[in-house]
Amino acid sequence: MGKIKKVRSTRGMQKVSLEEQLANDSLPKQRNREPKIKFRFEEEDAKVVNSQLSKQILNQVRKQQREMEENVTEDQPSSSIMLDSDSDSEDDDLPQEDDSYQDYQLPEINEEEEKALEKFMSNNPAPRITLADIIMEKITEKQTEIRSKLSDADSIQLQDVDPRVKEMYFGVKEVLMKYRSGKLPKAFKIIPALKNWEQILFITDPASWSAAAMYQGTRIFASNLKEKMAQRFYNLVLLPRIRDDINEYKRLNFHLYQALRKALFKPGAFMKGIIIPLCESRCTLREAIIVGSVVARNSIPMLHSAATMLKLAEMEYNGPTSIFLRILFEKKYALPYRVVDAVVFHFLRFQKDQRELPVLWHQALLSFVQYYKGDISSEQRDALHALLRNQSHYQITPTIRRELESATCRDVEIN
Repeated sequence: MGKIKKVRSTRGMQKVSLEEQLANDSLPKQRNREPKIKFRFEEEDAKVVNSQLSKQILNQVRKQQREMEENVTEDQPSSSIMLDSDSDSEDDDLPQEDDSYQDYQLPEINEEEEKALEKFMSNNPAPRITLADIIMEKITEKQTEIRSKLSDADSIQLQDVDPRVKEMYFGVKEVLMKYRSGKLPKAFKIIPALKNWEQILFITDPASWSAAAMYQGTRIFASNLKEKMAQRFYNLVLLPRIRDDINEYKRLNFHLYQALRKALFKPGAFMKGIIIPLCESRCTLREAIIVGSVVARNSIPMLHSAATMLKLAEMEYNGPTSIFLRILFEKKYALPYRVVDAVVFHFLRFQKDQRELPVLWHQALLSFVQYYKGDISSEQRDALHALLRNQSHYQITPTIRRELESATCRDVEIN
């Protein structure tokens, strides 16, 4: 069905007869298009006028150019501007007839100035520096300043904290004290991103956290902090908690053991923040064995382990030092000669020691000889033979001698 046409009302309209209506409908209706047609004619007239004016201007310029060329002597270079007679693209940008244009002369350029200009007109121009580049450069400079200040500071710089922030993190502390599993507060997750993260962290009192909260906190801080900052967290928060738990319960909580494993995500911070401070302090053999088991069961890059061996070999001797050295020896790294020499001198220091050395020391020496007997020199081998005459164990020393006698030293292999 077609659309129903609306009936127009005849109110206010003049009464026209039917004959007149039919006559009007038969005639074509004229529409008023005169302004558009007139406008087109005006544009065409303008174009014609512009082309005529441009020809006149060209003729005037050429006449002036000829007159100036006749007046210029042969010694002086021509200062007029040459125009292309065949080019039509420059018609719109023609110079006007002014006295300043006629009197203008090009400046003389020396050879040195030409060479200087050629540098600016190189084929490979330098990249443009935008405002965004300048802003990003300023931001990076500010970030490096902040990081250097935070890393060089040995103590926490106390700053005024908003009371509302303190109240919020006191609430976070209450949550972490009772935390067992589930989601953590978002305020706790953003602590590593704060400038004064150490101060905010100690508002939450890490010593009162549950073991599960300590594990989650270690995960967050190990993944979001830089190595130096993570080292401070390991040394100031994680290590005291682990030692307290071992001393109290004679074993380590499962969550804290997993926290140690997560701390190896930053191996350099783990070695500097846990292993070396533990050996420098008077730690027990139980602590060294538990922490050493984490090192033994997980892979660590060679450079971090080699640096740790070098540091332990130069430290004052104690029982835990032999435990960690033996664990690192049994990882069978390809050590640099500098580390091997440092370990040899570590053992040779006890040649004139009158005390009876523990079994741990002999076990560490046996592990070193078994895995690195081919990396020592012949002089070091003879020195170790002399060491075994003074420091011997009835079960371990014969095995060490057999390993040394069957060794092919590094200087012999080179020759």
